[in-house]
Amino acid sequence: MASVDFQNINIYNVSGVQQKKVPDKTVSIPAETAPKPAFKADAYTSAVTVRTSLTTRDEKKKYEELSNELDLKYRKKLEFALKSGLLLKNNSNDRSSVLDNLHKIITEERDPGLDKINILQECLDILANPYVITQTCEDIPAQYKRQVIGLMTNLSENPKEIAEAKWELENMHTGTCPAASIEFDLATKHTAEFFRMVEGLTSPNNEVVKTIKMDSLSDKSSEAIWLLTKFKTPHQMNDFNTATVLLKPDEHAIIRARIQNHYKDPGERSIIDVLMQSTLMQLGSQQTYNSLNDKRAPNAWTQEDGGLIDFEKTYVESVVEDKNTTSVTYQIVDENGRLKGYEKDFGTIKKELLDTLKMGHNIIIGYTWPDPENDNKLAGHEITIVGYKTNSNGEGVFICQDSDDDIAAPIEMSEKFLLPKIHHAGLPDEIASRDFKYEDSWKVGLDEFQNMKKSA
Repeated sequence: MASVDFQNINIYNVSGVQQKKVPDKTVSIPAETAPKPAFKADAYTSAVTVRTSLTTRDEKKKYEELSNELDLKYRKKLEFALKSGLLLKNNSNDRSSVLDNLHKIITEERDPGLDKINILQECLDILANPYVITQTCEDIPAQYKRQVIGLMTNLSENPKEIAEAKWELENMHTGTCPAASIEFDLATKHTAEFFRMVEGLTSPNNEVVKTIKMDSLSDKSSEAIWLLTKFKTPHQMNDFNTATVLLKPDEHAIIRARIQNHYKDPGERSIIDVLMQSTLMQLGSQQTYNSLNDKRAPNAWTQEDGGLIDFEKTYVESVVEDKNTTSVTYQIVDENGRLKGYEKDFGTIKKELLDTLKMGHNIIIGYTWPDPENDNKLAGHEITIVGYKTNSNGEGVFICQDSDDDIAAPIEMSEKFLLPKIHHAGLPDEIASRDFKYEDSWKVGLDEFQNMKKSA
């Protein structure tokens, strides 16, 4: 990677920071004998300890030390986190609580160029209102554009390459909606794990290690190993039932994060958004994401260089949330990218969504619309359904989180509008498997990949 000078703000140089070694013990299955895995596990939820008062001397000490670092506004947010039961949640991979990880943020070393108080305040902002999570891209201040463009072009002196990179940088709109949706789901449903990841990603190593159950990916351990290998996820097998995975943002994400540490404008991604979304994009794109231009490399399943497709998103969701999510495809799209029909009737789709909500889960969906600027081929966006209600007119309304609407609050979408537009939804396996005619989108994608190899 080309080295450039970012003046007096340490947004690039990480010399002297010890990097952890990627787990090097991996097991792979040749692609020629690839299985047909599905994303499933035995349990979709786990027990969570929820308390609203400090009971131990250690908890009281940590709370006081956090409070001493904050002004009145953020002390109130810290108090809200405690009284709402969020602060002492311990539904994390190592059973550490939100409080434990916020305390680590202020007492242990952070990445060079990131301020611990900024990170702590962003954490409290999310605890107070997770709808502040956004994919809206940050601008690069004028004094850093030349250096960032130098990184994007590998210090090329070709005027055309420089002009293209400059245009990309100044007209970038992130395609990280799947990652932002998973980030929101983590923050709201796996709160302690979310902040454990924040602590790790903002540490000097910019990484987090996670132990996952193999049956969160597939019923068979061999198939789960194949998935980890196919997605190039750094991992080490512990036994047939569990593996340790290494989650990291791409190498350029820290540059954007350090810039946001000093130059974040209202409505832009936070330090946390930048690092979390990069990490999730890396995981789903086979480690090919680049935060500088918001592109990932095409692969056997997609020739696009933008966001994650449905089963890539489901893989990420299954790994980071360690749960049995299945990607259910509802729309039938022809080879020209146009809507041809539906796999299920709207009544069935609605029932599956409502049953999932009744289980206490959010639902990450991809919805589509004809794009008039692209010959009316379908364009898409990922959002999260968080609830459902009936309005005063007796109409059904889905309550949603949209990371790309510049609104730090839930929005409402009528079922009449939304149901015909849903292309896919991430559902618990026990709901997805009720329809025996259903074929998981991962299997469809893998079959298409194998057929493409035969044709070639």
